[in-house]
Amino acid sequence: MVGQTVAYVRVSSAEQNMDRQLEAVGECDRIFQNKISGSSRAKRTGLTELIGYVREGDLVKVASMDRLSRDTRDLYVIVDMLTDKGCAVQFVSERITVDKSGTSPVDGLMLGIRAAFAEFERRRIKERQAEGIALAKTRGTYVQAPKLSDTNVEQSKAMIEMGIPKAEVARTFGVSRQTLYTSLSRTEQPSTGHRNKREPRRLLERARGRERHESVVREVLPRGTTLPALEEFYLS
Repeated sequence: MVGQTVAYVRVSSAEQNMDRQLEAVGECDRIFQNKISGSSRAKRTGLTELIGYVREGDLVKVASMDRLSRDTRDLYVIVDMLTDKGCAVQFVSERITVDKSGTSPVDGLMLGIRAAFAEFERRRIKERQAEGIALAKTRGTYVQAPKLSDTNVEQSKAMIEMGIPKAEVARTFGVSRQTLYTSLSRTEQPSTGHRNKREPRRLLERARGRERHESVVREVLPRGTTLPALEEFYLS
C-alpha cells in the first residue's frame, strides 16, 4: 500500500532556523513542526498531530534521531507508535529506515545502538560541564561570560529605543531573546558612569535630527549588519 510522505521537524526555540531540516527531508505531502525542546513529548503538539494523522503505508521522514527524541526510551516509544500504525520511519542523517515488516532488521538494530550512544554522549557532556563549573566555583574563578559585549548591549538599547522589535534585535546579533533580555537587565544595575544611559539617547536624537544619513546607521548597527527597513527609516 502506497501512502503519503510526511515529515517532522523540530527546533528548540523560535529563534532557530528549520531550513536545514526542511532541506534534509525534501519534498513531502505534509510537514509537522515544533519549536520547543525535545525533552517533553507532551508539549510537542506537532508530533501529537503527526501521530494522529499518519495511516498505514505512510513514510515519516525525520532529519535526524535527536529531532524526534533526545531520550532513547522515548525514541523507541514514538517509533513503535508510528510503525504500529503501519508506517515506516526514515532518519535521513543516519540513513536508517524502520518499519514493522521486518525487511530492515539491521536498521532496527542500528537505531538502538546509535540512539544509545547519542544519549550516553549527551549525558557525558553534561557531566563534564557540571564538573568543570563545580571546580571553577570552588576556586572562585567561575564567571558566566555574557554573550553580548558592552558595545553590543549599547547598540541593542539604541535599536530598541528606535522601535525595532527585540526579536529582530536578537537576530541581528545572533543571540536568543533570553540572552538579549539577560544582557539588558545586567546593565540596568546602578552605575557611577553616565555613558550607558546617555549613549542610546544621543544616537536617537541624531537619527531624528538633521543628521539622518548612513553614518548614523553604521554607528548604531554592528559592523557588517544591514537592515534595509532601518536604513529606509533613517534615509527617509
